[in-house]
Amino acid sequence: MQSGYYDDDGTPINLDKIKVPDLCKQCSKNEIPENEVLCNLNRFDQSKDIENGKKFICGSFDPK
Repeated sequence: MQSGYYDDDGTPINLDKIKVPDLCKQCSKNEIPENEVLCNLNRFDQSKDIENGKKFICGSFDPK
């Protein structure tokens, strides 16, 4: 098995196809390596909602 992210079905997740929401770009945690996994999983979890026009929500958001 290769390293990386996988969904619940074991399908590899291509992070390049997941849009980074504007909220993430405004967050002080966005560029901290220790937060990368949690941020990526949160984005993936909401990716279909975002594609359907729903608002991205992050409980860990900390403005720059």
